[in-house]
Amino acid sequence: MDFNFTSEQQQFKDALRRFIDKDYTFEHRNKIVYSEKGVSDDAWATLVELGMTALPIPEEQGGFSGSAVDMLVVMQELGRGLVVEPYFATVLGAQFLKLAGGQEALLEQVAGGELKLAAALGEKQSRHELCDVATTAKADGDGYVINGAKTVVIHGAQADKLIVSVRTGGEQRAEDGISLFVVPADAAGVTRRDYRTIDCQRAADIAFSNVRVPASALLGKAGAGWDILDAAVDYGRALLCAEAVGAMDALNAATLEYLKTRQQFGVPIGKFQALQHRMADMFMQAEQARSMATLAAVKVSSSDAQERRRTISGAKARIGQALKFVGQQAVQLHGGMGVTNELPAAHHFKRLTMIELTLGDTDHHLGRFTAQPGFKEAA
Repeated sequence: MDFNFTSEQQQFKDALRRFIDKDYTFEHRNKIVYSEKGVSDDAWATLVELGMTALPIPEEQGGFSGSAVDMLVVMQELGRGLVVEPYFATVLGAQFLKLAGGQEALLEQVAGGELKLAAALGEKQSRHELCDVATTAKADGDGYVINGAKTVVIHGAQADKLIVSVRTGGEQRAEDGISLFVVPADAAGVTRRDYRTIDCQRAADIAFSNVRVPASALLGKAGAGWDILDAAVDYGRALLCAEAVGAMDALNAATLEYLKTRQQFGVPIGKFQALQHRMADMFMQAEQARSMATLAAVKVSSSDAQERRRTISGAKARIGQALKFVGQQAVQLHGGMGVTNELPAAHHFKRLTMIELTLGDTDHHLGRFTAQPGFKEAA
C-alpha cells in the first residue's frame, strides 16, 4: 500500500508549514498564549485563507470534502508548530454536524471560518466515560430546557456554538437516552469560565442553568445520540493521534540538534553512544506512532463500528505509550533546560501530555480495546 501523500496533500502541508515557520514562530506563539484572549484572530484568518476550515467540510457546503487522511497532514503540522488556535475543537464539532445531517447552514459557516465550535462532553464525575452524562434536557413546549455542567471544554470560551451531550432519558451511565444539542454560546443561562491549560491551550468549565433551546437545536433523534457521539469522538481521537506525531517529530528534531551543540568533555554530547541509542529508541517510537496514526485515519470512517473502535483505541493507546517515552527522554536529554518555558521542547512535552489525557488516556483505551468483541476469543 502506498502511504505517500498526494500532490494536493503535500501542497496543504507545505503551505501550512510555511505559515508556521514564517508567521507562527515560537516567540510569536508565546505572545498569543499570554495575551488576554489566548488566541489570535489574525492566525485564525490565515488558517481560513489557507482552506483549513473548509478542508473537512462537504463540497456542497463550500468545503473540499477532505478525508481523515487529509486531516492527518494538517494535524501533524499543527502539532509540530504548537498551534493554539481553536481548530481542533471546531473540526470536531463539525464532525458532529456532518454525522447528524441536516446542518448544512452551520457547516457552510464553518467552512468560511465564520463559526467556531466546541464539544462540551465531559463532566466532573465522568472521567473518560462519555456515556456518563448527568446534564439533562427536558422537553418544554416546542423546545427543551438544559441544566447541568461540563468541564474542561477545549476552547469552550472561544466557540460561537457548543455541541452539548445531555440526558433525555435512561440511567446516568447508559448509552441509551443521550441526546446532542447545538447551543449558542451566548444563550441566556450559559456561563463560561475560561482558563489556560498546562499546554497553553484554552479550556472552559461551562454551566447550563435553565437554558432554553428550540427543537431544531437537536442533532439526530432524541435519546439516540450515542452512535453519533461515539463516532465523532473517535474522529477527534484520530486527529489527536496525528497531532501527537507532529509534536514528536519536532521534539526529536530539537533533541537531536541539542545533542549536536551541547558540549561536555570537549565534544558534543551526541558523540556518546549511550545517548545515540536513546535517540534511536525515540525515533523508532515516533515511527511506530506514525504508522498507528495513519491506520487510525484510514479506519476512522469504517462502516464497521467495532473495527473503528478497536483501531482507534489501539492507536490512541500505542501512541500514548510512544509520546510518553519520547517526551520523557527528550526532557532528560535536554537536562534542566528541558523543563523551562524558554525552550519549545518543554511546550511540546506539555502538549503531548495533554493529548494523552484528552478523549481517553492510555489505560482507558487499553480497556476499550480489550472490551471489543472477539478480543478474548482471538487471544
